[in-house]
Amino acid sequence: MDRIVFFDGVCNLCSTTVDTLMALDKKRVLKYASLQGETAKKLLSEEKIQNLDSIVFYEDGEIFERSEAIGKILCSIGSIYKLAGKIVLFFPLSITDLIYKFIARNRYKFFGKKDTCRLPTAEERSYFLD
Repeated sequence: MDRIVFFDGVCNLCSTTVDTLMALDKKRVLKYASLQGETAKKLLSEEKIQNLDSIVFYEDGEIFERSEAIGKILCSIGSIYKLAGKIVLFFPLSITDLIYKFIARNRYKFFGKKDTCRLPTAEERSYFLD
C-alpha cells in the first residue's frame, strides 16, 4: 500500500510536520517526498505540484489535500492518531480548510523558510522517495 506525504520542502512548518509524523509513525506506513521532487512529478498533476500551500497525501492512487490530507494521514498512522484523524474528517472540509488555508498562507511569515529542501538524515533516507 502506497502512502506518500508530499510537502513543501523549503517550509519550516512543513519540515517540522514531517519530523513529527516520522516520530508518531511507529509502524512506518508513510513515505515522504517534497512537492518540488521527482516523485511528485510522476504521481501528481502540475496544478498540485505548483500549489505549495497544501500538503498532499497520496494513498493507493487517491489524492487528498489540505485538512482532508491531515485527517487521512493521522488515520493511516493508527493508534490514538486514528481517532484524531476521524475527528478532523468529521467536520466539513469547508470549515477545516478555512483554518488550514489561513495557516498555509502565512506559514513562511509565522515559521520561516529555508533556502533549500529538507534533506533526510542517514536513518531517515529509506522513508524519503527523493
